[in-house]
Amino acid sequence: MWFELPMTTQRPMMACMSRLWKRTSLLAARLGKRVLSCRLAGIPFQHYSTKAVPQIPGMEYQDAICTLNTLQTNASALEQVWRERSHPELQLQAMRGFLERAGLTVKELDHLNIIHVTGTKGKGSTCAFTEQILRTYGFRTGFYSSPHLVQVRERIRINGQPIGKELFTKYFWQVYGRLDETKEAHDGTMPAYFRFLTILAFHIFLQEKVDLAVIEVGIGGAYDCTNIIRRPWVCGISSLGIDHTQILGDTLEKIAWQKGGIFKPGVPAFTVKQPEEAMAVLRDRAKQISCPLWVCPDFEDYQANCGPLSLGLAGQHQRSNASLALQLSHTWLQRRCLPNGKFLSTNIEMSNISEALSFIPSPNMKKGLADTEWPGRNQTMKHGQVTYFLDGAHTMRSMQACVNWFQETAAQHERNASGPVTRILLFNATGERDCAAMLKLLVPCHFDFAVFCPNIPETITSCNADQQNFNVSVEHMLTRCLDNERSWRLHNSAGDTGGTPLLIENSLSLAPDKNADTLVFPCILSALHWITQGRDPVLAHASKKVLPLKPSMMAKAAPLCNAAEIHILITGSLHLVGGALKHLAPEFGNGP
Repeated sequence: MWFELPMTTQRPMMACMSRLWKRTSLLAARLGKRVLSCRLAGIPFQHYSTKAVPQIPGMEYQDAICTLNTLQTNASALEQVWRERSHPELQLQAMRGFLERAGLTVKELDHLNIIHVTGTKGKGSTCAFTEQILRTYGFRTGFYSSPHLVQVRERIRINGQPIGKELFTKYFWQVYGRLDETKEAHDGTMPAYFRFLTILAFHIFLQEKVDLAVIEVGIGGAYDCTNIIRRPWVCGISSLGIDHTQILGDTLEKIAWQKGGIFKPGVPAFTVKQPEEAMAVLRDRAKQISCPLWVCPDFEDYQANCGPLSLGLAGQHQRSNASLALQLSHTWLQRRCLPNGKFLSTNIEMSNISEALSFIPSPNMKKGLADTEWPGRNQTMKHGQVTYFLDGAHTMRSMQACVNWFQETAAQHERNASGPVTRILLFNATGERDCAAMLKLLVPCHFDFAVFCPNIPETITSCNADQQNFNVSVEHMLTRCLDNERSWRLHNSAGDTGGTPLLIENSLSLAPDKNADTLVFPCILSALHWITQGRDPVLAHASKKVLPLKPSMMAKAAPLCNAAEIHILITGSLHLVGGALKHLAPEFGNGP
């Protein structure tokens, strides 16, 4: 808790961060109110055009993002969520209402030729593999995923690329305007952040006339707002595990029941191999819904017939995701070639679960698997003497997979290093996740330093609105970081000096401990600046945003300065990884 720090150091730090948060919150609110001023001026939203009326406030991309941020869950929205949670059927009912208010119908979604994918771990990677395979065939693809790393446009992709700023802005105001104009007749309600983006994605895919849409479930499946889809062409379930227990339940059986909620009558579904208790639930759900369900073969079964297959995503766990993607894309192609999109059922009874057969992947499938990119997942970036290992693992199973990948990959890099290597952990996790348990899994990686910071890219008001989160206070985030720091010290008690946490704001050292091997920073940029010690040429562009380090802090960094190379694992949250990528790959969020 904060009481471990002297009040003289607590108060200035918390006051500074609170002022920052209030300024950004007020800025978002002001920008959101610009929409109302446009309505009062008599300007109809559905006729907005960035080319025709460039002078109108609210027509710029950042204005759209700040207005979108006003839909983040606040107190009144939370009350609505809790009401719906006690009656989960209300969630999809509400989603249908919002969809219709936006000018869309569930029937229109039938024309999107959807592939619907859920799971606990690997569903995003599975979608990425699937989308890349079908794009390699020449189809025009839509891809909806979450969360985003740097810019919200990443969630809605056309042909593998985030939708451009101009198109996003145009379509945003079309959908937002229709919802805003009808809210008075519906008790002033507007869809929450994720619901709105789901509606926006459907609208964009229909307007852009994609050949198919790969849709990743947000949370769960049965009552997720993406499950308004009634006629997907094929469904998939990636690896299941314990996550989002407050929403989905605290057992694998309860979670499997939620995930199986995306099954539809007569629509083929595939799952990777699951623990028996989860598989039994999926089997029962498939039988109840009359959904043909297959278990994907091992990835090695495909290679037995065609030789080694190359994957664009690193990590052994990606092999099961690739197998699921092969089955999903193969089935979608099969249905496309049959009259009326029917599915060719072979040796399957609707009430049973069967083993899916492997097949020889086509050249397009092989190329699609090899060309797949999915940033922030088992990603390695080398900037001169600094190497970053980025993985947004945030569950126990995904963290163990991350550890396995990091140990193998980092060892390869260390064998090729020109001298001693210093290992750094940069960690943060959010929500209800068991940070202490995840940190315990990371102990065998033998880090020289463990650094903690909230998912705040930088402590200035000009930071990217795409990465602002108004649901959690800065105080809460920093307190969580200090809790994580203590957990790490507990797991490394043999080397614990017993000192107090070292909390740093840029170059300001609070409650310093000369022997501390753990540090807490107020933002991602400050953490990266200290870790890299000016040795990353890419970070040079951001150096002016961070105050110079004091001599005392330079002394703390002696192991970093003396190392031939610095290896940094950034994990625990995709939002943390995204905030890091904003600085490490500036071009990532600066697309058209």
